[in-house]
Amino acid sequence: MSTTAAPAGTGPSQHRPPPWRDVRVIRVALQLGFVVAVLGTIWWLADNLATNLTRLGIRRDFGFLDQPAGFTIIGSDFRATSTIREALVVGLGNTLRVALIGIVVALLLGVVVGVMRLSSNWLVRRTASMYVEVLRNIPPLVLITFFYFGVLATLPGISDAATPGGVAVVSNRGVWLPWLDLGAGAGGFYLAVLGSLIAAAVVASWRRRVHDLTGEPHHRVLWGFGTLLALVALTYLVLRPPVAVTVPTLDGRRVEGGALLYPEYFALLISLVLYTSSFIAEIVRGSIQAVPKGQVEAADALGLSWFARLRLVVLPQALRIATPATGNEFLNLSKNVSLGVVIAYPELLRIGRQAVANGQPAPQTLLIVLGGYLAVSLVLSALVNLANRRLQVVER
Repeated sequence: MSTTAAPAGTGPSQHRPPPWRDVRVIRVALQLGFVVAVLGTIWWLADNLATNLTRLGIRRDFGFLDQPAGFTIIGSDFRATSTIREALVVGLGNTLRVALIGIVVALLLGVVVGVMRLSSNWLVRRTASMYVEVLRNIPPLVLITFFYFGVLATLPGISDAATPGGVAVVSNRGVWLPWLDLGAGAGGFYLAVLGSLIAAAVVASWRRRVHDLTGEPHHRVLWGFGTLLALVALTYLVLRPPVAVTVPTLDGRRVEGGALLYPEYFALLISLVLYTSSFIAEIVRGSIQAVPKGQVEAADALGLSWFARLRLVVLPQALRIATPATGNEFLNLSKNVSLGVVIAYPELLRIGRQAVANGQPAPQTLLIVLGGYLAVSLVLSALVNLANRRLQVVER
């Protein structure tokens, strides 16, 4: 048996094309070139900014954050002697106050309207369709301006404020609603409530495992909610915390008790909720229609009611489909909070502009504002991605 040696110059390395024609080399070279171009652009912009700041005599550090702000912030205890850093923190808190509450309310309203759009009742279906078609085709800035200048500004003055049901006060100064009066020493009660929430979640998870093992109805919502109510009631009886519900009452030109929703906050919140919920409603409608009809027919064959079919079969599957697109709407709502600057709502951008107007360096201030909104968006995006991964179907 003999072996034949391969002719010289016919090895694998001899068939490799020259570097300027090798796809792998070209791909790496293009990527390196793109990275160098981006880094060079960033360096050029930073050097140009530093040169201009030096020429204009504007400071380039962030030491101004410890200087007095020189302005007050409506709806807070912030004083003019407080620092710029504290002002930006208050602005970030106001941004989150609108974004987080708006996300929850817009999601609930969007789900309801989305289900209504598929109702067999003509009036309900057409009302939901009108809600969606009108609100999603109006720019959010127009909605904010309309509610602030066209609705809230036309409300009666504080002397003639409306008191619907005797539980609220409505005027052009804002809306007062019933709220909790928190006295000193309520911290322990809050910790107990947090522990009760954790215990309720554990009980609901336990009922789910029981259902998976035995097939018995889990009723995890009833078990979890009942556990929460029982533990909170027991904690309240034991600790006797200084927590009470206060109802706003109008006394001449003063309002005692309750919580005040300033016109700027209320107009911004309601506008973003209505605008975002119209898009979420369409996402929910499309996701429900994307559920295979066989699933609905199987639920009907089992004798499930309309609500049970929706809650147990349709919505859980539609939620998996709707999560990515709904997460995008959450991000849009959080970024649209910056539109509150047009009605002087003290969110992060408004505080940054006030600081710049008072002589603080604009590049550093607006860079902090940019970073604040970027951080909020990245955190929301991470949470949505986490929920999306948890809802994915793992093929085995």
